[in-house]
Amino acid sequence: MNKPASTTVVFGEALVDEFPTEQVVGGAPFNVARHLAAFMEPALMITRIGRDRNGQAVRGEFERFAMSDAGLQLDPMEETGRVVVERNGQEHRFRILPRQAYDFIDAGAATASLAKVEAGLVYFGTLAQRGEGSRAALAAVLEASPASRYLDLNLRPDQVEEATVTRSLSAADIVKVNEEELQALFQWYFQIGPDDAALSTEEVHAACRALMDRFGLETLIVTLGHRGSVVFLADGGTIATRDTPAPPFVIDTVGAGDAFSAIFLLGRARGWPLALTLARANEFAGAICAVAGAVPRDLNFYDKWVNRWREGTPAAAFTSR
Repeated sequence: MNKPASTTVVFGEALVDEFPTEQVVGGAPFNVARHLAAFMEPALMITRIGRDRNGQAVRGEFERFAMSDAGLQLDPMEETGRVVVERNGQEHRFRILPRQAYDFIDAGAATASLAKVEAGLVYFGTLAQRGEGSRAALAAVLEASPASRYLDLNLRPDQVEEATVTRSLSAADIVKVNEEELQALFQWYFQIGPDDAALSTEEVHAACRALMDRFGLETLIVTLGHRGSVVFLADGGTIATRDTPAPPFVIDTVGAGDAFSAIFLLGRARGWPLALTLARANEFAGAICAVAGAVPRDLNFYDKWVNRWREGTPAAAFTSR
């Protein structure tokens, strides 16, 4: 059987978010993989679930999005990942439970599934690295593939150590952070704390360049919520995406960053110009804020985006320099 021309490999947690009134399948990597699948972009999701009801819900999402389950591992003992979500208006508090199936991703099974595809890029985060088994599995995947590495830092309180972040940054080619995560990196690596005098725009840019130099990054993406994003390139260039159309209303912001990553990866895989990719990623992330949860329940949601991009309808305005 011929290998696909190029596959985005997504490594990390698939879990169930337990809201007060419902359970929703989630996990940042799984959100990214499902978006890619909805746009018919080949993706291999490497994760591990339990043989339980929540695991069945995850498997149901693999089926709903017609995703390959070649990288899906079943744990005979540990439970499928769970996160207890407490909502306060538009804000959420996440209680991430310890010792879940995604902490025990098997390296041998992961690399075996990787060998069946032609990896174009490997996406990973930090939460699934809290377990020794999954850390070893990710290291094995990265060792086995020459593909570019995309790190969505996705820091969660009390779930990741600075050593893991340092190791991840060192392994990555492309890194995506939000403003809070960027501040954490500034504090860890440059001792610039939140109580220090506010940095000027030029100083922030210089610190971002210093981060890129320290870790040998090809690209650093800083998402700014409704204000768009700023991307720093290894050649010294900067692309600032502004004037992102606001969604008609905001239900919640869960999964907006994952949506951004998915469209960035989609555009990269399909050869879109970078500025156009970023504009589309920002606009799509905003649209996800207008649906409940990180992934729409109605797959028809994706059709308008496919049609819009096919017809060449202009996305958000952008500036570059």
